[in-house]
Amino acid sequence: MVIIRLSRGGSKKRPFYQIVVADSRRARDGRFIEKIGYFNPISFNKEKKIKIDINRLNYWIGLGAKKSDIISSILKKMK
Repeated sequence: MVIIRLSRGGSKKRPFYQIVVADSRRARDGRFIEKIGYFNPISFNKEKKIKIDINRLNYWIGLGAKKSDIISSILKKMK
């Protein structure tokens, strides 16, 4: 199954997440199909906290990809 989820990056105590489309059997930070955005929970001042390519998100959902719980909550906050 294909899932839209977060892949962690950044250093210790400074997280940075890529929003990726991946096979659900792969590791969290492992191989993915496509990057469609990012989430920076500790952004400063005028830096963007969330960036998602909505067209690609809708494309993958149209093909049957499932959103993780965290991605669903991020999308609700964006609206």
